[in-house]
Amino acid sequence: MLEALAYPFMQKALLSVVLVSIACGVVGALVVVNRMTFLAGGVAHAGYGGVGLAFFAGWPVMITATLFAVGAAVLAAMITLRDRERLDVAVGLLWAGGMAFGVLLIDLTPGYNVDLMSYLFGSILAVGNDVLWTMAVSVGALVAIVIVFYRPLLAISVDREFARVRGLPVAAVHILLVATVALAVMTAVPAIGLILVIALLTIPAYLAEMTARSLAMLMMTAVLWALVFSLAGLALAYAFDLTSGAVIVASAVVTLALAEGVRFGVRRLRKGTMDRVPASAGP
Repeated sequence: MLEALAYPFMQKALLSVVLVSIACGVVGALVVVNRMTFLAGGVAHAGYGGVGLAFFAGWPVMITATLFAVGAAVLAAMITLRDRERLDVAVGLLWAGGMAFGVLLIDLTPGYNVDLMSYLFGSILAVGNDVLWTMAVSVGALVAIVIVFYRPLLAISVDREFARVRGLPVAAVHILLVATVALAVMTAVPAIGLILVIALLTIPAYLAEMTARSLAMLMMTAVLWALVFSLAGLALAYAFDLTSGAVIVASAVVTLALAEGVRFGVRRLRKGTMDRVPASAGP
């Protein structure tokens, strides 16, 4: 693995891993805290419509898909703004509509045979300079948004009604949050693909939630977890010639299962200890 670092494609893959980890860790914390996993999945699949549009029109794929996903996310945010019960309608519109739109446009693209696997499941070892620059700009924008709007984002994450009473523009912050999720999703697509990206958004943040005591700490810990999974997945994918996105997500899932198993065991042990205390406390 170490000798592979001399190759330019591996250096680009490592940079991509760092960028994706930052994007998924920071925004994933907001997704988990705001219970937006379902919506994030819909946004990810809506991005496929942007991929189809890019091939059909001959536009840059990543830029077009990102703008398309952000636009679709804003539309979904506006639909659910007044009535949170319509979330399933909005996600269904994004999920099925985006995929169908993308497939139709790719079918209508004349004389072009598109390999869709890299967009669905990622291909981090094949990331080029143009995609890497797009990812870097997207991550820079994400970090800037979170830093500038940290307090409003924290306020609506904790209590939206209280934030509204305090005079915060909850609707605008909600739309910004959903658009930020879309930007993070599309940033991670080259590494793990549209289908698997939701796992890297949620699993690191869920693991970080076990120990973090603040939103900022949750974000930083989630970034570290995402980086661990991404580096492990990259190493295993290179060593065994496997699909990088699938290996990254598989490593995250296995770690989550182990963590939940340990936590369950600790809880049972504590419960058993507490149950034995009254019996041994008699005269």
